[in-house]
Amino acid sequence: MAGSTFQTNPIDLDKLLDDCHRGVLQLPDFQRSWVWDEERIKSLIASVSRAFPIGALMSLNAGGPVNFKPRPVEGAPIEAKQIIPQSLLLDGQQRMTSLYQVTSRGKVVETVTPKNKKVKRWFYIDIKKALDPSIEREEAIVGVPEDRIIRTDFGREKVLDVSSAELEYARLMYPVAQVFDWDKWQDGFDKYWRGDQHESVREEFRAFKRQVLENFKYYRVPVIALDQSTSKEAVCVVFEKVNTGGKPLDAFELVTAMYASSGHELRKDWYGDDGAKGRHRRLAETLRPAGQDSGIVAAVSNTDFLQAISLFHTRDRRRTAEEAGKEGKELPAVTGNRQALLNLPLQEYQRYEAQVERGFVQAAKFLHMLHIYRIFDLPYQSQIVPLAAILADIGDAWEHEKNRAMLVRWYWNGVFGELYGSAVETRIARDFMEVPVWLKGGPEPSTVSETMFRADRLKTMRMRLSAAYKGVNALLMKEAAQDFRSGQKYDHTVFFGENVDIHHIFPQDWCKKQGIKANVFDSIINKTPLSYRTNRIVGGVAPSDYLAKLEKGNETTPSIDRERLDAYLRSHLIDPSLLRADSFEAFMVDRQKRLLALIEQATGKAAYTGNVEEEGEDIEADEDAVEAELTIAA
Repeated sequence: MAGSTFQTNPIDLDKLLDDCHRGVLQLPDFQRSWVWDEERIKSLIASVSRAFPIGALMSLNAGGPVNFKPRPVEGAPIEAKQIIPQSLLLDGQQRMTSLYQVTSRGKVVETVTPKNKKVKRWFYIDIKKALDPSIEREEAIVGVPEDRIIRTDFGREKVLDVSSAELEYARLMYPVAQVFDWDKWQDGFDKYWRGDQHESVREEFRAFKRQVLENFKYYRVPVIALDQSTSKEAVCVVFEKVNTGGKPLDAFELVTAMYASSGHELRKDWYGDDGAKGRHRRLAETLRPAGQDSGIVAAVSNTDFLQAISLFHTRDRRRTAEEAGKEGKELPAVTGNRQALLNLPLQEYQRYEAQVERGFVQAAKFLHMLHIYRIFDLPYQSQIVPLAAILADIGDAWEHEKNRAMLVRWYWNGVFGELYGSAVETRIARDFMEVPVWLKGGPEPSTVSETMFRADRLKTMRMRLSAAYKGVNALLMKEAAQDFRSGQKYDHTVFFGENVDIHHIFPQDWCKKQGIKANVFDSIINKTPLSYRTNRIVGGVAPSDYLAKLEKGNETTPSIDRERLDAYLRSHLIDPSLLRADSFEAFMVDRQKRLLALIEQATGKAAYTGNVEEEGEDIEADEDAVEAELTIAA
């Protein structure tokens, strides 16, 4: 008789986390370790705090023919290792471990910032912001350093201090580590805010408890439990499916379904059909270099496009509310978040679609002007959305020299401030509102005013994934750097025709032979854009040797006059005398100063050169290295 080999039951989140703590629920040892960044942890906390679904879990009841070696979740007490688990978690490890770390373990959480810094964080909920319906819940979730003090101005000013229970009470900051057990905290809170004059504050906490904390207490997670009779083959197939399954429904798919009821085919707009190119293909072909598959805005997604339109629509709504005399919290937010996309009327989409498409086309031209030609070299994909929206809004005004210079400055501040790596929805909306006003004489946008580049950041830019790393490469090409061998400047024809990429100035092999560490010679300070053929000449030998080869020439490459070659080197902000003397340390100091001046020129701001170190420890982007750094023994 046919029957189901699984059951689906909703289980209290508190119980699941307690099972993790006691070792009753463990992981199969083939699961990767917990590696979640700070922003995703905040988003998860926000979802549970609003009783939003975080997806189903899938577990396997232990004791059947499948005998995987178990291991407790990261950070569980050592006693959990001695327990024979009742079930293994096949799907949902990152979610459950994240929630266990922040709510139940009672210890500081090791995680990773958007700048790829390994840090330690305590998580808090800002009570006032959590109760404000006009504020996105993610903004109410705050990560604070291990000492529970957020500092700014390079450590000189305390922005938030919650280093004691009394300060938590005073700042109305609730510790996520106590979301399941609030009685003791509330007792202290009520004592701190005792007296009739503070009744409204105490009532505010009671409202917070009802609207937020009780969502944690009563939160239930659907768990698909595979029974003991499930075969190993079936478990492996299930595990493969839940980890590599199909793409979930996104905002574009949902908006498509809504517009279909009005007879509009949104998918045809984006993907086209047999008779016409869709918007996706038109954007992919925008400024596509000869011989290349796609152009610089080819990775713009359908939700990016909807997000840009939503900025216009929500700004219109806000302006209408302002004209009606509304103020403060009565004014609707300008946003391109998921909810705004789902509320985007068809007529508003149709009103702005052509204008916004032109904005993305102009964005491609803008990026080419900055010598950013490949998606691979684009500092931030997310920054294209506000760039396109701003260009769509101001029209031809961006071509005026003054406006263009200001837009370039805004763009580089976003890149070197590394501001588009997290909380991008808020940043996008702010820039869309602030930059056009700035161009007309208004105050600096926050992306410009908030940026402060650190001189020592140049030493830690080693990875192609870093936005600032890519930014330095583009700035060098924009500043008319000439190839060491050919003397050509890197316009898009030379860039693709000569296969230009970023390469070491003091070659890796030479550096290794001198005992120089990789984390030193791999820095952007020791790299510059060069053609493939030039790098073949440079490779492996001392700079003095490859410069001599370039000067001498060969049967395929003419000789280069010494003074001309020195001019090529200077165009890369390299002191020729230091390179010819193979003076690595002096070269690194000198070029760091030169690159810093280049960045200061681009951002229009002096860099920070003090000795207060940036919080956190640099880690490599490689997944296995990150996992090794963050694995916590059970």
